[in-house]
Parts: sequence; C-alpha cells; structure tokens
Amino acid sequence: MEIPKKLVNAVSGCADDAVAGLVACNPGLRLLQGHRVVLRGDLPAIRGRVALLSGGGSGHEPAHAGYVGKGMLTGVVAGNLFASPSVGSVLAAIRAVAQAGAAGILLIVKNYTGDRLNFGMALERARAEGVDVQMVVVGDDCAFATPGKAGRRGICGTILIHKVAGALAEAGASLNEIVEKVTVAAKAMGTLGLSLSPCSIPGSKPSFQLAEDEMELGLGIHGEAGVRRMKVLSADKAVETMLEHMTDPSNASHLSLKPGSSVVLVVNNLGGLSCLELGIVAGAAVRCLESRGIRIARALVGSFMTALEMAGVSLTLMLVDEELVELIDAKTTAMAWPNVPAGPATTRREEVPAPTEGPRKLQDETGTGPGTAQVQRVLQRVCSTLLGIQDKLNELDRGAGDGDCGHTHARAAQAIQEWMRSRPPPAVPAQLLSSLADVLLEQMGGSSGVLYGLFLTAAAQSLRGRSDFPAWADAMDAGIEAMQRYGGAAPGDRTMLDSLCAAAQALQSLRSPSADPLQVLAAAVQSAEAAAEATRHMEAGAGRASYIRSSRLEQPDPGAVAVAAVLGAVLEGLRDAQ
Repeated sequence: MEIPKKLVNAVSGCADDAVAGLVACNPGLRLLQGHRVVLRGDLPAIRGRVALLSGGGSGHEPAHAGYVGKGMLTGVVAGNLFASPSVGSVLAAIRAVAQAGAAGILLIVKNYTGDRLNFGMALERARAEGVDVQMVVVGDDCAFATPGKAGRRGICGTILIHKVAGALAEAGASLNEIVEKVTVAAKAMGTLGLSLSPCSIPGSKPSFQLAEDEMELGLGIHGEAGVRRMKVLSADKAVETMLEHMTDPSNASHLSLKPGSSVVLVVNNLGGLSCLELGIVAGAAVRCLESRGIRIARALVGSFMTALEMAGVSLTLMLVDEELVELIDAKTTAMAWPNVPAGPATTRREEVPAPTEGPRKLQDETGTGPGTAQVQRVLQRVCSTLLGIQDKLNELDRGAGDGDCGHTHARAAQAIQEWMRSRPPPAVPAQLLSSLADVLLEQMGGSSGVLYGLFLTAAAQSLRGRSDFPAWADAMDAGIEAMQRYGGAAPGDRTMLDSLCAAAQALQSLRSPSADPLQVLAAAVQSAEAAAEATRHMEAGAGRASYIRSSRLEQPDPGAVAVAAVLGAVLEGLRDAQ
C-alpha cells in the first residue's frame, strides 16, 4: 500500500502551517505567541463574559479554529495531526482569556482520552491559580450498541455545542447557566459516520483498507474502526441504514426520536466526499426524517469536522426546542459557521410554476417541403447511424474529453425517435429544423446539444417561407455563423465546425440552377468526411480538447466525425426515399 500524495511543505509542520494560514486569511483571529493557539483578535471584548475554549488534534479542519469568533469560541488549542494538544498550551490559552477579563471559562472537549487528560490537567492547574474554569465533555457517537468504559466518542455534534454555548456567552449567560444548558443539549444529540475510504496522515499509509465494493458504518474521525462493514449502498439506503442505527432502542448509545420531534440536522463531509454526493445525501436525510414524522428545524450541510481526506459523511441530530433554535440562529463571526437560513428544511416546498411558452409563428407557416414519410425515413437513418457509432465516438472522445461523445449523440438519436413516435414530424423545412432544435436542446445535453440547437435554430430562421435549393445553402451558412458567434470556434480548431464548414463550401453549388441536389449533397458528405479525418493532424483551438497537448490527440475529432456521419445518413435517407 503506497503513501498517498499530500500538498504540504513538511510533514512535521503541517499543523503549524495550517493554523498560520487560517490566521493569515482572517483578520479577526490571532495566534498566541509560542503556542498553537488561535484566539479572537478582539479579546478585550470578552471582559465580563464567559470565555469558551475548545480544541483537539489537527486534521479535522475547519474544526476547531474555524469556529473562533464572536458568538462562538473565544479560542482553540490545536494539537498535532490526530493528537491531543499539550497541557502547557491549553493552560496558556486559559491564562490568556482569564487575563483578558473573562467572567469564567468553559472548556468544551470531545470525549477522547488524550483530550480529557490534557484539558483536565490544565483545568486543575488553572483552578489552583484561582481561575474559575469548568469543562464539558461531549460524547455524541451513536455507533456502539454497548459503549465501553471510555464512553461515546465526541465527533461532529461538538460544533453544535460550540454554537449553543457561544450564543449563550454572547448574551451574557453565567458559566453555570451555560454548563447546565449545553449539558442538557449534548445529551439530546447523536452522530453517526459512514465512510467509503480511509484517511492518511501526511507521510503515512492509509489508516485502514476498504474493498472497492465496501463501506464502513460507525467509524471515528481518526479512522478508528466502526461497527459494521457492508456492501456499498445507494445514498437513500445508506442514509436509512444510518438513521435506523442511530435511533435503534436496542443500541445503548441511540438517540430517542419520536414522531413530532424537532431536530437540527448536520450533514457533515468527512473530508473527501464531493459536494454533489453531499447534496444527494442531504436530500435523502431530509426525506427519510420527514417520512418518520420528524421536523427538521434547521439543516447544516458542508464540511464541519473532517478526517483529513476521508470520503465519507456523518449525520448529526440534535433535539431542539424554540430556545435552542434561537441559539443556533444567533449571529456569529466564526468563518466556518454556515449562513444557515432561518427556516426548516423540507422536500415539500412548492415549486415555481414553469413559464408558459408564447405562440410560435413558425408553426403557423404553410409551404411546400419534403413529405412527412420522407422526413421520417431520413431521420430514422440518421438515428440508426448515430446509435451504431456510439462506441466509436466514445473511444475517440477519451483522448481529449470525458469519453461521452457517443453517449451524447445516442441520447439525441433516442430523443428524436421518441419524438417521431409521439407525432408526425413537420414537413415544412423551417418547422422541421425548429422542432428538432427543441428536441436536442431539451434532451441531448452537453455542449453538443446547445451547438446543434444553435445551428438548427438559425438554419430554421433562414428557411422561413422558403424551400428552394439555394435556401438550404443559406441555412447551412446561417447555422454555422450562429455556432461560431456563441461557441467561439473557427475552422481549423479541430471541432465539428471543420466538417460543417467543408460541407457548407460544397453546398454552395446548390445556388446553380442546374445543380443536382443529391450529387451536391454527396460531394458535401465527401468533403465533410475528409475534413473530419484531417482533424487528426490539427492542434485543438477550442473545446475541451484545447487543454490537451497536441501529441496526445492522435485521432480525429469525435464531433467532426459525428457531423460527417449525420450528413452521410441524410444522403442515404434521401436516396432511399427516391
């Protein structure tokens, strides 16, 4: 097992560098000289109020230093990676806020042996110096059915205790009052984690291994073992499993949750989960809780207490009443606390009605044009061609894109087929191209869908009231001009425009009164195919391929190949219809 890459300066200085960077970017924070301690920059403002100190090992960012600010923590003490801070640094932080005139000091500590010992020792020494200091230990982990002697681990729910205590302190509550209220709140709270991957301290191998098809339930924020390994589940199933475990009465560390209860929900990224996945999990959590009759008074979604780069998520639930919700809503300047909207989370929000589409003049047009049966034969040939080259286009796209060009064009073909099954395609050229533009813009997706939509929309406008052969040459020119105007590409940039422009040049022969349209189209297809092949040797000047070194682009552009194939299919379809 290899040591993962990390973007650090030196392994030994990671914790110091991270704290220094945070303070450098936040004018409201200060470092305590000689210690890895972050304090509010306006310490004199705490005179006469209770000061709140927390901390623990580094590697859980933005916890804890991200929660220093007015309305939350007064300061934090950071240890090395996944290691408790020293007694000396904790004591130095206590002395600093005491000398600033704090009316009592509360230490908020996660339930880990090292944190309890070091913060506890500093508390005892501070009391011996006459400082009024107390400690609350947070244990919100719901993983273990029978917690051992060490008790429940302190994990992401700790940030809610920071917030409640901070709001109380800012409002002028006494030390005893704060201790009483946060102790009650902490007992009505539970958290459970789920991971898809391990984490690794810089310079070290991953803390554990998970098979490609496994996930682990109930693990700790340092990579400690969970309670169950299981096959990877969908987001909905995973969230349902987590909530069932958290609220199972047979689990001694469960959270008692009854229909009608009101909760604050925290959906916490453990470090390496994408924002996309986090949003999916958040939606699943809200749906699952609502189905149980639970009201989600507030929902926090983001990275609040991480485990380095662990790809996982934790769910925290705190039972709340109106007073606790007001404390959660109270203002804070802490940079890591989210701008939480003051309202409940729900999946039952009324949607904004879709705007009604105005009447379309194109559909009122009459005129001559290819018959409906002929249009259907041509479109069916185009669709079958695109479906047949799906794998080829995907393979061509892998060198410079994300390998989905074939999928995108196949999706367009399937959408056109479905559209033709639902109604006969218009026979009037302008209406036909405009309708195809609507289908592709709605169903095709990606940049290709928009580019084809632009081309067909502009071409349709050029064909309004016309069906003569020169009109098709004008339509081709109009479509290309629209693509260039908005897409930014030009001939020679190794895009679909190379094939289109080559075909458009050949189609200029349609302006001759003696032109044979099928012969002209056949020449246009040959020109498009030659242009597509020529893109093999071009330097990409636009599109995603322009970010790739030309030496890696040894195949023709998939978009250009697709355009040539479409034109060829149109030709074959027209020949079949004769």
